[in-house]
Amino acid sequence: MQDVLSLVGLSDANLVLTPMDVNWKLHHENGDLLPNPFMYRQLVGSLNYLTITRPDISFVVQQVSQFIHAPCQTHLAAVRRLLRYLKGMSGRGLFFSSRTSLQLEAYSDAD
Repeated sequence: MQDVLSLVGLSDANLVLTPMDVNWKLHHENGDLLPNPFMYRQLVGSLNYLTITRPDISFVVQQVSQFIHAPCQTHLAAVRRLLRYLKGMSGRGLFFSSRTSLQLEAYSDAD
């Protein structure tokens, strides 16, 4: 994650608490097309891989993946915001002590 942040120049960026703004709607005509979409595609690919261990970003990665063929400046801004979110959440996680018995239960709403 640190390599991706330094690639984009967000190593010293401010953190955000949510992966995407609630009122942000991404569309195909959201501004000027990126002159070179290679970096956008590389970032989205890295984020897609990261969803394996970070399911909290799955929705946003799915949203920005829709524009992989013709990304705009707004789409890149959404990816940059997601990276700032991940930067702030990199040290967070769950701690399970090896001394206690653990029975993990998970529930999911498939709707």
